[in-house]
Amino acid sequence: MYEDIIEWIKKDYKDYKLRFVVEVTAWVMSIFCTVLMALTVPHPPFMLLYPLFILQCSMLAWAAYSRNSTGIFANYLLIAIIDVVALIRLFMVA
Repeated sequence: MYEDIIEWIKKDYKDYKLRFVVEVTAWVMSIFCTVLMALTVPHPPFMLLYPLFILQCSMLAWAAYSRNSTGIFANYLLIAIIDVVALIRLFMVA
């Protein structure tokens, strides 16, 4: 089973290296943001987190678009838009 997963990852990398790097980078950013938020509750640094949320969601939306994955594309695009609105609201009260 693990061999199949490793081969799938290798094939994905070989087929579209840029997309692979973008997806892995966005995933690392997502984990970083989640850990940072967990460590800073109840007052997370939203001025840092929201731009990272927007960037990673935009990256993943592009990757989903390049895979012709409508549902995942729509999901990440909508989350990025919601986070842009939240960041604007945050700037208005800061």
